[in-house]
Amino acid sequence: MVKETAGAGGHGATLRGLLAARVGRGGAAPVPIPFPGTPLRATPPRVPPGGRREIGPLNALVCALAARGGGVDAPHVFTTLARHRRLFRPWLRFAARLMPFGTLSRTDAELVILRVAVLCGSDYEWHQHVALGQRAGLTAEQVARVGDGPDAAGWDDRERLLLRAADELVRERTLSAPTWAALAERYEERQRIELCMLAGHYAMLAGTLNAVGVEPERAG
Repeated sequence: MVKETAGAGGHGATLRGLLAARVGRGGAAPVPIPFPGTPLRATPPRVPPGGRREIGPLNALVCALAARGGGVDAPHVFTTLARHRRLFRPWLRFAARLMPFGTLSRTDAELVILRVAVLCGSDYEWHQHVALGQRAGLTAEQVARVGDGPDAAGWDDRERLLLRAADELVRERTLSAPTWAALAERYEERQRIELCMLAGHYAMLAGTLNAVGVEPERAG
């Protein structure tokens, strides 16, 4: 049996960052916005959320701490993926390096994640990031417009570019030369690399959530 250990301070920093992302800037409560895409989530769930016995005491603590900032049950994405005990925390640290500890602004990252959720049919990912995006600074109007894509009226040039990049990365699995050139005018090299990995990571996560049937949490 593999012994669970908390490890170095990296896990603590990851937890603090994820909790801060869920709490956000404060102010008004996020506005719920219906999923604008076609859900591809398997029903009923194929892998149920795990309890302390299934996910282990350390992973259970991580999930409990994550729940503190969201006003909901422990996030099902955590309590489900934590059933793979050895994969869960390394994945969590990687995910946190992209968001909230990435080099892209939180609003830029959340805009991309929301668009990926729509394109990948992940209603779970959408509902999570509707709240996270508004806590990061997106307006309810911006979030609601994500489903209309980059050509919708109301986006500024930067937002339109990010949405177009998300569309290309998910649909074409690459970026066109014009989109890459436009990104290079606004973002440094490491941010462009991060943007590609952010979209790819959340597309991977959306597929996993859909395949195992992770259901949205009930409000607490």
